[in-house]
Amino acid sequence: MQLAAIVVTLVLSAVGVALFCRATARLVAYLRLGQPVPDGLRTDDPKRRSLTLTREFLGHSRMNRWGIIGAAHWFVALGFLTLVFTLLQALGQLFKADWRLPVLADFVPYEMWVEFITAMTVLGIVTLITIRLLSLPSRADRKSRFAGSTAWQAYFVEWVIVVIGAAILVLRGLEGALHHVEGYQAGYFVSYPLVAAFDGLSTSTLQQLVYFTAMVKLCTTAIWAIVLGLRADMSVAWHRFLAFPNIWYKRNADGAPALGALLPMTSAGKPIDFETVFEEEGAEDAQFGVSRIEHFSWKGLLDFSTCTECGRCQSQCPAWNTGKPLSPKLLVMSLRDHAHASAPYLLAGEEVDRPLVGTAEENGVIDPDVLWSCTTCGACVEQCPVDIEHIDHIVDMRRYQVMIESSFPSEAGTMLKNLERKGNPWGLAKKKRLEWTSEVAFDVPVVGRDVEDLSETDYLYWVGCAGALEDRARKTTKAFAELLHIAGVRFAIMGGDEACTGDSARRLGNEFLFQQLGRQNVESLTAAGAKKIVTTCPHCFNTIANEYPQLGGAFEVIHHTQLLQHLVDEGRLVPVTPVEGLITYHDPCYLGRHNKVYTPPREIIARVPGLRNEEMHRHKERGFCCGAGGARMWMEERIGKRVNDERVDEALSLDPDIISTACPFCLVMLSDSVNGKKANAAAKEDLRVVDVAQLLLESVTTPAAGADEVPAAEPEPAT
Repeated sequence: MQLAAIVVTLVLSAVGVALFCRATARLVAYLRLGQPVPDGLRTDDPKRRSLTLTREFLGHSRMNRWGIIGAAHWFVALGFLTLVFTLLQALGQLFKADWRLPVLADFVPYEMWVEFITAMTVLGIVTLITIRLLSLPSRADRKSRFAGSTAWQAYFVEWVIVVIGAAILVLRGLEGALHHVEGYQAGYFVSYPLVAAFDGLSTSTLQQLVYFTAMVKLCTTAIWAIVLGLRADMSVAWHRFLAFPNIWYKRNADGAPALGALLPMTSAGKPIDFETVFEEEGAEDAQFGVSRIEHFSWKGLLDFSTCTECGRCQSQCPAWNTGKPLSPKLLVMSLRDHAHASAPYLLAGEEVDRPLVGTAEENGVIDPDVLWSCTTCGACVEQCPVDIEHIDHIVDMRRYQVMIESSFPSEAGTMLKNLERKGNPWGLAKKKRLEWTSEVAFDVPVVGRDVEDLSETDYLYWVGCAGALEDRARKTTKAFAELLHIAGVRFAIMGGDEACTGDSARRLGNEFLFQQLGRQNVESLTAAGAKKIVTTCPHCFNTIANEYPQLGGAFEVIHHTQLLQHLVDEGRLVPVTPVEGLITYHDPCYLGRHNKVYTPPREIIARVPGLRNEEMHRHKERGFCCGAGGARMWMEERIGKRVNDERVDEALSLDPDIISTACPFCLVMLSDSVNGKKANAAAKEDLRVVDVAQLLLESVTTPAAGADEVPAAEPEPAT
């Protein structure tokens, strides 16, 4: 028995180590196929990156958002790393049944840790198996976050952990019996029942059981290594190793998810500047966007190979939850599988002639409807426990489709033409931008007309296209301007020559148009002396604060809810008139997830007398998109349920009197859905959809006494 156990274990172990090392080398070569990244993007501040990695692993800061799942996974992950010495223990026991690790075997804290972490690892993995079984796609269909995951791989990994954990405890029990442990002791506080169960067996029998159990433990580990060695694309297992570099090389050294600004479009690892790119040597070889798997950066390829197939991204995705073909998880899995299938040919110098985006007839990796269903809401990036940067990869593929193939939904083409010709998505004349100023009972200073520059003002109010041109959003604009006037805030607006910030153009994939619009605005803002900017649109807020620095424009930007909260706190605005009713607040994605502004709107609502606030099931970090982001505002929804209808249905389940938000796009989308439901008698006639500023204005009736000026507010930093 002993000889057979030794031979089988050593052979399997040798094969496992060899295959695992070969697969590791191939993975490194595979990652090198990817494009370089801009200097310093992934390697700045190594100390902080290391601290982030330590915090995310030891604190399980991303996983612990899922309660018991996070706790269970924490024990499993910690067990994987800290039980490595039990392999040496089992190997020694193959040759001598009563062999013990030098030093550590007599170190009681170590033995106690082995007992504790092994038991918790087994308990943790059994918990995760149970959760998986209760959430099988056969039970919950698309509602299951495991829909589309490779089930056998997950079960294989889980049962390997169960077998290894059980083998460790059995070996502890046999070891205790061989050494005649009597009664509960610190080093056997978990396994003593097994010690007692084995007590009374002959020494020979105990030895044979040790040989057998050690063989099971080591062979199970070897088989696991063999499977990983043969399946380098088995990311549900490889994430145990790849998650560490993937987190370390994440976009933000401080640990913030890859939200807010999009990364600049790059070619050969250098950002593309459309003012100079066509003048540079080798411009004809510049790569615009991503059309083949090797066009992704090495970090993109690492992302794909790190996916755990856990489906957290899928469970939060508004597209997937409304019947669209997009699942962030399935998208990443498709790109991963294609990358690994293509790698041998690419490493051999051969081309892989398969487009990333294409119909079944074109043999594309993903369908165009998958690509264009994304709202760039950021839910996938926010929830991913291993920091995969889904949005960057989706937008990179969109960039190629738009700029090279001119292939995108036709309705979006109208928006692009309007931006090119008129500087706004609606294609309205520039003079229309100032029409709202005649609808308020006070003078609104205009830069270049009423004030030469912004040196004598507290804020430039960036009204934005929707705020100036869309009827419902204009109500917010006028309400906010009136509140600023009441509070004595000195502000001015641009004179109408400003253009759209380019948010929709960029997220659609037209980087050239974004840069064109952005540079025009940066030049205008700089000429006006803009330093502090306030805006009612989270998309403008995000673009000016987080993306214009890429174009040379650094401005301090604050969202109107942040300024309004400050004014209320300072007593410059005093809500006194009750606004009766039950209200529920919808978090705009580009204010909440992308820029972490959750508190100010809720604080304002809480200060308005008469309002009773109740949160929707999905709110704050898990808030559900309105459906307008990612340029979806300008595209028709032809597949599944409309995203805005799904969100409004969630709000209606609370039977509110008011649905509030803090974004003109959200205001339009939610209003459209509510109006449609009113027409079908699915919503009560007096249900209102309003911006937080409108609510505050209803309650604020008179200026605060002596309020001539207001101190500048300190905005929460955009991320």
